[in-house]
Amino acid sequence: MARLRSALYAAVCLTTSIVVAPALAQDAPVTLRLAHWLPPAHPLYPAFEAWGASLKAATNGSITITQFPSEQLGKAFDGYDLARDGIADISLANPGYQPGRFPLSAASELPFTISDGKRGTTAVDEWYRKYAAKEMKDVHFCVAFMRANAYFQSRSKPIVTPADVKGARIRPSDGTIANLVTLLGGTNVQASAPASRDILERGVADATVFPWGSTILFGIDKVLKYHLDMPTEMGFFTLVINQAKYDGLSANQRKALDAHCTTDWANKINDPWVDFEEAGLAKIAAEPGHEVIKPKPEQVQAWKDAAKPLTEQWAKETAKAGFDSTTALNELNAALAAHNAKF
Repeated sequence: MARLRSALYAAVCLTTSIVVAPALAQDAPVTLRLAHWLPPAHPLYPAFEAWGASLKAATNGSITITQFPSEQLGKAFDGYDLARDGIADISLANPGYQPGRFPLSAASELPFTISDGKRGTTAVDEWYRKYAAKEMKDVHFCVAFMRANAYFQSRSKPIVTPADVKGARIRPSDGTIANLVTLLGGTNVQASAPASRDILERGVADATVFPWGSTILFGIDKVLKYHLDMPTEMGFFTLVINQAKYDGLSANQRKALDAHCTTDWANKINDPWVDFEEAGLAKIAAEPGHEVIKPKPEQVQAWKDAAKPLTEQWAKETAKAGFDSTTALNELNAALAAHNAKF
């Protein structure tokens, strides 16, 4: 009888484990809202779709990513705060839209620093992970990536040398380029990417610093004529997650999300964007009424010399924020060299 009771007890335990285990393993379904300012035609849109599909598969369907493009949840300038405040669960943030707020990351935006958007993304994402928790402490950091280089492009007067910036009204691509414009005697006209055509078309700005493909995507080529074919700087972008939303996920869901917040995924998301931007130059050159200007070596050197004070300015701002600027910059340069991404 004792043996029978033991056998029955074991059978009950086995049955219970069979019934209960799947229930415990089944995570509650969660929909995460991903906010950004880009239109569905932008290459990041399908890249985010692929990222979301992979995450959904990794969580047995329990996490669904829903995109809110074209500033549906908030303006491009507010990307970081959309995630911080829970307006979005995940957000594309361009720290350069808020000059001075994220000084360390701006090292990657210094002109003539990074030669290649793909290899640069590998280097920068690896480098920034050490610092993200301190500089972006209000959110959960996911990935960082670098879009392709941006270029000086203007309406009625070509910008070929640093002297041509003096007196010009320029829409900068980020805070670092804004500092360069000020340094050279120009005036900054702040506008997000979606608003750039409007300010150029109305004559509020004379020129902009923009990557090739997006110049066409946002219709900015319709109001420009001169294009300086000199890679000037790359923009730093991140995907950031609302901390409370991240903490509220199950352990399995967090593990899956972490596996999608890696340097490898930073490249998978960003590589199509780099290809898209670089392909835009040939399209612009083929448009009637456009002049693509290739600067002479001495002109490029003049730009490099003119941009040198920005590194010192960056170091001061970074030190004020509590970072060791010398170490951070040395680490960034080492990462860029290791991945053959140094300008």
